[in-house]
Amino acid sequence: MTTRQGPLAGITVLELGGIGPVPFAGMMLADLGATVIRILRPGEQTHTVLNRGRVEIVADLKDPAGVELARRIALRSDILIEGFRPGVAERLGLGPDDLRGGHPRLVYGRMTGWGQDGPWAGAAGHDINYLAITGALHAIGPRDGDPVPPLNLVGDFGGGGMLLAFGVVSALLSARATGRGQVVDAAMVDGTSLLLGMVHGFVADGFWRDERGANMFDGAAPFYRTYRCADGAHMAVGCVEPQFYQDFLRVLGLTDDPLFADQYGTAGWPRQAESLEQVFAARPRDDWAKLFEGTTACTTPVLSLAEAAHHQQMAARTTLAVGADGVLQPMPAPRFSETPLARPRPPTDDASHVGNVLRSLGLSDEEIAQAIDRGSNGRTA
Repeated sequence: MTTRQGPLAGITVLELGGIGPVPFAGMMLADLGATVIRILRPGEQTHTVLNRGRVEIVADLKDPAGVELARRIALRSDILIEGFRPGVAERLGLGPDDLRGGHPRLVYGRMTGWGQDGPWAGAAGHDINYLAITGALHAIGPRDGDPVPPLNLVGDFGGGGMLLAFGVVSALLSARATGRGQVVDAAMVDGTSLLLGMVHGFVADGFWRDERGANMFDGAAPFYRTYRCADGAHMAVGCVEPQFYQDFLRVLGLTDDPLFADQYGTAGWPRQAESLEQVFAARPRDDWAKLFEGTTACTTPVLSLAEAAHHQQMAARTTLAVGADGVLQPMPAPRFSETPLARPRPPTDDASHVGNVLRSLGLSDEEIAQAIDRGSNGRTA
């Protein structure tokens, strides 16, 4: 069995399937060295990147045998994470009260959109709906256009999976100090609202108007937006501070232009933006990139996903790399000085590896044989 690397080495996590934020949390925990055992439904497909680093077992949680398998693993794990609607885990016999009586140190992480309580707790929803309710979606998009979903980065992953991972590790630290685990209620409406903390503070200070395309960081400011270049590609401008703004104007030859004398005067923003649109439209993106490289103007090319891996900074840090499965993917983060992280490996349900992991948890040979027979069903990684 391969020795795990990272600050979470020695921690065991049971992940009860799911899509989106729960697998993302499991990926983060596995990337940082935890042994993550993921139980899939029969016929469920695995995701090359989000499910990386896992030991995967197929089990039907509507079958008592599948539930018993999950229970056996949970009672030998440090953390359990699930993404069912409220009440589903309880109906399966795998809720917190079903497990923590025999394992009081267990940290039980619950991931939902709306949370475990409230009038919408049992309602269906997706990332875009959670963003809509929190006000985040209202704030993203052009002034004269419709709200634009920021992929599913904010709800599913930033305000969801990452919040869950942070929550269960925090609860694990508490369990080690107190001897008692706890239930972590991670809701995407809560996490997304946390991510809006600065904006809410700006509103309170009178620095932010509650409308799209009217503020410093929502595309209204000419010094914090993108510009289309002659080849149809874009440059991203983020020169918020005065000294960076002055360097930006210097590169463009606009230092003495009175139109740009007042950086923060919102009345002048539309005319400034219109002028800059014409300036950037005169050259292709890569020409602008060369002109701005090495300056303090905070102006960079907007790269495609395919281009990103080849940027000199991304390449130097190997931020994106081809994994063992031949798929380009982000490497584990953050990085640690004393516990380096291993390059991620694809998910596996190889019987030998599954057996080794379950044996390390103290399952008997008979239990392991049953798990492999009922779970892996002869599949190979």
